[in-house]
Amino acid sequence: MNQEEIWDVDAAQRYDTPGTGMFAPEILGPTVDRLAELAGGGAALEFAIGTGRVAVPLAGRGVPVTGIELSLPMVRQLRTRADEATIPVIVGDMATSVAPGEYTLVYLVYNTISNLLTQAEQVECFRNAARHLGPGGRFVIELWVPELRKLPPGQKATVWETEPGYIGLDTYDVLRQHVVSHHFRFDESKQARLTRSPHRYIWPAELDLMAQLAGFALESRHADWSGAEFTAESRSHVSVYRIPSNR
Repeated sequence: MNQEEIWDVDAAQRYDTPGTGMFAPEILGPTVDRLAELAGGGAALEFAIGTGRVAVPLAGRGVPVTGIELSLPMVRQLRTRADEATIPVIVGDMATSVAPGEYTLVYLVYNTISNLLTQAEQVECFRNAARHLGPGGRFVIELWVPELRKLPPGQKATVWETEPGYIGLDTYDVLRQHVVSHHFRFDESKQARLTRSPHRYIWPAELDLMAQLAGFALESRHADWSGAEFTAESRSHVSVYRIPSNR
């Protein structure tokens, strides 16, 4: 499963769920509020901009937003909501592609850094963020915490969500730090629809070391975009890294 195959036309169309799921106001609102604050009046660059879930409302707040995106179908879906003049997009890999200009904020939301399947690629993603930032610039990552405490010896999978018509489970390869997310969607028929995506999971401490290698320091870490305290029980985190002002 390579990323181009995963984020195809069908995935791009299914990704947008206005008003619900990731697009629910209680999820999207705090995300945009926090990113607008962190941009500090400057321009923002979104790695893996997708269909513009965050970029479109952030641009609507007056923050100039540029994106980098690997999937052409995702970019085409974004173009139904914002044109190239409003939100420019560079088609390419977020670990290596370069956008013109300098930014006060680079951000990477909803676990997307884990789509890079090697530690080396993830480190390069940090370095690419640093490449786009001026002194004092910030790199923000939203990422889930690996749920390995739920894995007793011999078990390789965890069910992380169940709701009517949907089951989400992850299968782990702890030797390689890989996980495959399986999404089962079903109705009253006898057949279910399965989609899958591979990831390389990252512990917060490993993420901090990647940041250090790229010249960042951890500025803050919270459990969500609203600023809840990050604890040992938190299922995800929003981590803000900053380039020194005297770089």
